[in-house]
Amino acid sequence: MTSHVWPSGGRHLWPSGETSAVQSHARGHLVYAASGVLAVHTERGTSVVPANRVAWTPAGFTHYHRAHGDTDMRIVFLAPSLARLIPDRPAVFLASDLAREVLLALTGPRDDDDASPDRSRPARSRLLRVLVDELREAHEQPLHLPQPRDDRLRAVARMLYEKPSDNATLTELGKTVGAGTRTLSRLFRDEFGMTFYEWRTQLRVYHALVLLAEGHDTIQTAHACGWANPSGFIAAFTDIIGTTPGRYRNRRQTTARSSRLPTAVKSPG
Repeated sequence: MTSHVWPSGGRHLWPSGETSAVQSHARGHLVYAASGVLAVHTERGTSVVPANRVAWTPAGFTHYHRAHGDTDMRIVFLAPSLARLIPDRPAVFLASDLAREVLLALTGPRDDDDASPDRSRPARSRLLRVLVDELREAHEQPLHLPQPRDDRLRAVARMLYEKPSDNATLTELGKTVGAGTRTLSRLFRDEFGMTFYEWRTQLRVYHALVLLAEGHDTIQTAHACGWANPSGFIAAFTDIIGTTPGRYRNRRQTTARSSRLPTAVKSPG
């Protein structure tokens, strides 16, 4: 891993599978994957950050990051005056073209010094206001998987995290964890605000993003995530991500090439 960190943010180039230390910050921060896919784990759950998405972690939340595929991670910290304008919980936002360019500008290297971004404090302040305005206009994305509170729900989630291709019904899963179908259905609605099948689809799309970042093709990914028919996978993926898996992979590869850092980054001393 190679990194640069400064008071207003930072950037890290991580190989696939790299995991950060568990940490928390006095200020909330945004993370963006200029290439690769990031998973942001907090006590509230896991946020998935594919290309053209931005994850928000409020101040004080214990968290860690994991890279899927070679990942160019950008970090921007927000002052409390700006942080209060966006949710006080972890969230994922769609990154507009403008928000993406602002994030890259805030975290890009200077021509003569790659240790800090090429922006004065007033310029950074103006860009940060633009970025927060863009996020306030953006739709939150269904890419945050909440951590279940109920032990029975946690057991079901753990089984499907470990094997997303499992097509067991809720009744079958309930027998394994010792809970009835109606009880589990109520728990999914109460804790997640969605049905079991909606939640499982989101979980599978999360795993699909990881597999696509690691180089798997659409058919391999569909089968590994529980879809017998690739067309069903493509429809579900497109509904949540907004583009087909094939276009997503192509866009991610193009973005990775265009956002590659022009100067070498140095590991912190």
